[in-house]
Amino acid sequence: MLDVLTRETCVPSATGLSPAPRAAARPALARRARPWLGLGALLAATLLNLLDSTVSSVAAPSIRASLGGSLASLQWIAAGYTLALAVGLLTGGRLGDMFGRKRMWLAGIVGFMLASLACGLANSTEVLIGARVLQGLAGALMIPQTFGLMRDLFGPAVGKAFAALGPAIGLASILGPVVAGLLIDANLFGTGWRMVFLINLTLGTIALVVGWRVLPAAAPTAGGQRLDVRGALLAAAGMLLLVYPLVQGRELGWPTWTLGLLGASMVTLAVFGWSQWRRARAGVPALIELSIFGQRGYSAGVLFVIVFFGVCVGFSLAVGLLLQLGLHYRPLEASLSMLGWALGAFVGTAVGSTQMQRLGRRIIHLGLSLMALGLIGLYVVLASVGAQLTGWTLLLPLLVFGIGMGMIFAPLFDIILSGLRDHEIGSASGLLESIQQLGASLGVAVLGTVFFSGIGAQADAEQFVRAAMQVTLLTLGLTGLAIGCGFLLPRRGRGWQAAH
Repeated sequence: MLDVLTRETCVPSATGLSPAPRAAARPALARRARPWLGLGALLAATLLNLLDSTVSSVAAPSIRASLGGSLASLQWIAAGYTLALAVGLLTGGRLGDMFGRKRMWLAGIVGFMLASLACGLANSTEVLIGARVLQGLAGALMIPQTFGLMRDLFGPAVGKAFAALGPAIGLASILGPVVAGLLIDANLFGTGWRMVFLINLTLGTIALVVGWRVLPAAAPTAGGQRLDVRGALLAAAGMLLLVYPLVQGRELGWPTWTLGLLGASMVTLAVFGWSQWRRARAGVPALIELSIFGQRGYSAGVLFVIVFFGVCVGFSLAVGLLLQLGLHYRPLEASLSMLGWALGAFVGTAVGSTQMQRLGRRIIHLGLSLMALGLIGLYVVLASVGAQLTGWTLLLPLLVFGIGMGMIFAPLFDIILSGLRDHEIGSASGLLESIQQLGASLGVAVLGTVFFSGIGAQADAEQFVRAAMQVTLLTLGLTGLAIGCGFLLPRRGRGWQAAH
């Protein structure tokens, strides 16, 4: 930027620097800087979601120590956010088309800030979980607008923006848990874990002010289309009926009605699919383009996304709980002990981005194989070291697991979407984003339930380690399921992400 400033303002003349050309250059400099300022605002908003989607693995034990609540409440602090995000993403993109992307993005930022303030001021776990749900809904309004706004800002040069956005997000994924641990341990102004949420007010204000001034206000593109409210409510009910008994069932002793809710979720989701089919047949815009499920690769991709993101998020929560609840690590110590995972993910993402076109689907299997190798290594470490576990003994297996996980992130959606027609991609990608969050909710519910089932009311460190070993074995089995699903994915992507 300093080079640009020098070139644009220091124009030689016979007498030194000519004031007139320098003044004339300022608008040109502003035009050049404007897209990058806008990208900075979009990135700040993206970081809000990234930070708050990972905060539970670091902050949840401190929250429970402060507010009390059941073990299931630790799962809901994570699952409430991701479940609301999953539900909201089905309609968030459509709202941007109907009312304007910039308007909905700004509304999402404001909603996210208000919900973050409510999280920071919560005086009970019930209030906190409710505020987390509101955070997820606000995030679902904000996130789908990002890539459209990037295209509006950069036009044909949008590839440069993607090139800058990817590493920034990767770096944030590394620093996010560490920053959360620092904030909790620092106990700024006596806020403790609350600062993890209150810091969003600073980041959100920056995004809001810069975005309001810089982002283009393109006209709505959906014309007179109406939102499918009935479909959105059916999808929300089906997802909630699926996740709720999985989180609460263990604590309640699995009464019959929890199994009934699981059955009711299948019926509700089937009714949702039927309603989408009827709308499509009547020529009315639906939330989901059902023709996408005619492609075997996409249907397999939906199952893959549920399993893969369930493994990533649920396993992260279990490791964080082991370190803090079982081994009594401070939040910062736990974050640093899991740093190998984040560093591995950063490296793996770079590998996946550069090799996705050359290796195609094979990079998915290579990544899953590394994840399985890391899990086997972790199981061996837990079995041999037990309660003497340290960050150094975790480093290598989590690093290998993280590299494999990161290798899958970049090419996954590109490969899943490669077999679809152009008019189906918008609906299909939006659904995948929603399914990703649903998978995260299910991972927290299932792996969290297995973890807590392995410990007693007065569990010692060894019981926590044994519970973590059970979760590791289950995660290894789910990774094997993902490997099987991977063979049904399309063989190669088509560069969709770069084009969009």
